[in-house]
Amino acid sequence: MASLIIEGGHALRGTITPQGAKNEALQVICATLLTDKPVRISNVPDIADVNNLIALLADIGVGVTKHAAGDYTFQAADINLSYLRSNEYLDRCARLRGSILLTGPLLARYGQAAIARPGGDKIGRRRLDTHFLGFEKLGATHCYDETAGIYFLRAERLKGTYMLLDEASVTGTANIIMAAALAEGTTTIYNAACEPYIQQLCSMLNAMGARISGIASNLLTIEGVSTLGGASHRILPDMIEVGSFAAIAATVGEGITIKDVVWPQLGMMPEAFRRLGITLEQRGDDMFIPRHDHYQVETFLDGSFMTLADAPWPGLSPDMLSALIVVATQAKGSVLIHQKMFESRLYFTDKLIEMGAQIILCDPHRAVVVGNDRALRLHARRMASPDIRAGIAMLIAALGADGTSVIENVEQIDRGYERIEQRLSALGAVIRREE
Repeated sequence: MASLIIEGGHALRGTITPQGAKNEALQVICATLLTDKPVRISNVPDIADVNNLIALLADIGVGVTKHAAGDYTFQAADINLSYLRSNEYLDRCARLRGSILLTGPLLARYGQAAIARPGGDKIGRRRLDTHFLGFEKLGATHCYDETAGIYFLRAERLKGTYMLLDEASVTGTANIIMAAALAEGTTTIYNAACEPYIQQLCSMLNAMGARISGIASNLLTIEGVSTLGGASHRILPDMIEVGSFAAIAATVGEGITIKDVVWPQLGMMPEAFRRLGITLEQRGDDMFIPRHDHYQVETFLDGSFMTLADAPWPGLSPDMLSALIVVATQAKGSVLIHQKMFESRLYFTDKLIEMGAQIILCDPHRAVVVGNDRALRLHARRMASPDIRAGIAMLIAALGADGTSVIENVEQIDRGYERIEQRLSALGAVIRREE
């Protein structure tokens, strides 16, 4: 395993460009399985989760052509269906959370799919019920081999129907949309997720010949078509990476510009920073964060305690809360962080507490951060990253800490952030990787 060695206390300045959105990339790359025509996708992030998915598609028979960095054409003209039942395929799926997104396209086009229980971040239960309940509504059947940990799905012909999702799951919505695109008849999905990733997936599918309306709302209508064609698609900037860089700029920046952030797709994230006292300046489609010697947490209008909580789009993404906790440790005032979705995601705060942060973990879902107004610098620690977002939060804390920190298991960060040490070094960070 690799580690990052971070010498804290250096001010960062300059310009940085966010990578393509990880979650969108996983969805639209899997959607290329819905057609035998070429689909060209640009701004693909060079990160572990996406690269592993591309390699998996190549091994099941998808033609993959790399034109340039982040620019690929996929053509699923000759899929090896027998490989989809192999132990090698299922073992690889078990190590890749995004592999669950293969089931919808495979079921729609080939009438069958097998998937091992997917891996990914250890941040609590990540149930798959929404996916399978949606597939059942469309006419599929499934069984689970408890010994092997494998789901098997079959469908003679998917048929459109009305469904009310039990939760606004992003990956669940994406999987059902892809399955319904080739189903017979019309599918209506209520309580659908409407994150930018979903909007982008729908737009790409429509460019391929799908008939999807209600995009950007929680009520989607999908008129099934018999076949889909090719298309070209560009992935949005990763809004979570934008937020992560904004958190770095707030805590250790002396003026950082984040390029081409696509402001309308940031949802409540800029407002969350504002409530912590951080200034984000909109300069065209760029974001500039000036130096913050001091910043103060707001209270609500009635004077009550500020709370930041995750919520479905356009609410605050749960992926942003870990970084915002670090920002809050250096603010003046206190804030309650309420992580509603995952019951294990806040456990990493014990590492911040060991660094000197004043955090009270109330329960698995809530933490109170008492900001010290930069009166007390965090001190360096050796840590191990349990998941992508905790890893980047530890990195932000280490950049502002006294001394040299070590973050082990950095492969977790690599799953979601492209060449993070080189990009931060270009801003003035003193950081290196050790294998």
